[in-house]
Amino acid sequence: MTGRRWDMGATRRMGRVFARRSPGVPEPGDLVASGKLDGALVDWAFYRAGRRDTKVNSYTEALTRARRGQGFVWIGLFQPTQRQLSIIGEEFGLHPLALEDAAEAHQRPKLERYDDTLFAVLKTVTYVPHGDLTATSEVVATGEVMVFCGPGFVVTVRHGEHSELTGLRQRLEQEPEHLAAGPGVVLHAIADHVVDRYLEVADAVQADIDLIESEMFTPRGWRRIDRVYQLKREVLELKRAVAPLTGPMRALSTLRHPLISDETRNYFRDVDDHLLRVKEQVISFDELLSSILQAGLAQVQVSENEDMRRIAAYVAILAVPTMIAGIYGMNFDYMPELRMKYAYFVVLGVMATACTVLYRLFKRNHWL
Repeated sequence: MTGRRWDMGATRRMGRVFARRSPGVPEPGDLVASGKLDGALVDWAFYRAGRRDTKVNSYTEALTRARRGQGFVWIGLFQPTQRQLSIIGEEFGLHPLALEDAAEAHQRPKLERYDDTLFAVLKTVTYVPHGDLTATSEVVATGEVMVFCGPGFVVTVRHGEHSELTGLRQRLEQEPEHLAAGPGVVLHAIADHVVDRYLEVADAVQADIDLIESEMFTPRGWRRIDRVYQLKREVLELKRAVAPLTGPMRALSTLRHPLISDETRNYFRDVDDHLLRVKEQVISFDELLSSILQAGLAQVQVSENEDMRRIAAYVAILAVPTMIAGIYGMNFDYMPELRMKYAYFVVLGVMATACTVLYRLFKRNHWL
């Protein structure tokens, strides 16, 4: 592969170490102390035996210790520039293709392996609270988390306002015996955090679907059928985040890799199980909304048919007096009843009687 890789042969007995740098590459301390990551760096720390080493105050010292196999460095970045990612890539020997993906948002969830480094892309989702669901309501907002996981380091790159890993680092630091397993544990924790949010969002969307379903079958509920279509679009956004991740999670639960211990693989299997459950749930959402949409369209057709029958019934009722008035509107000299004293009232009575009979007939047949 292109890019700088780990020099594992000469220093294997000392643990995982970093590749030697070429002339002209900035010294490690430059990345933090010189401010080259300003605006993108969220946090960084050196972990030894699963504990955050607070005695390591400089980035240079942290990398030196990581090279010696004494622990690993975890760097968190938020929407870094291409230049900042290039510096990180030179520092850790990351593949240019992976760096290109990390610089661009809107990537598809995936897992790639570059020699001894794993690169994972995960879609994060969050539920957007709303009062009344409308045809323009945003229900599901998405972001992205990219994870570079290699010997002695973890680099997380976040894109989007809804890609936060709130409290994840702190929770892991409270379980040093778990974090001591190395960078693979961080990758699992991020995946578990993302999938847990999937479950939370799926439960919230389920409540919206239940509400729409109950309202759809109320009188005139079909008048707001546009909400069903909007929610279907939002569910599709959730599906795009969940469905493609099943392959990478299945791979991580079976992958034989130095960074992922047997115990960590067991944890990945648990994440994969949760992901399959939420995937089935999201697929069922899509099918249910399609059914609700079809039911709404059917109600529209039924309502249109009822309106047409009602209009036809009134037209039929009005046709009787129109016909009689049309007949007596003909200017013939010799017509029956024209000379009768009460002919006018008789004709009105016939009209009223005919209209009443027709009205009751249509009413009994539920046309009116």
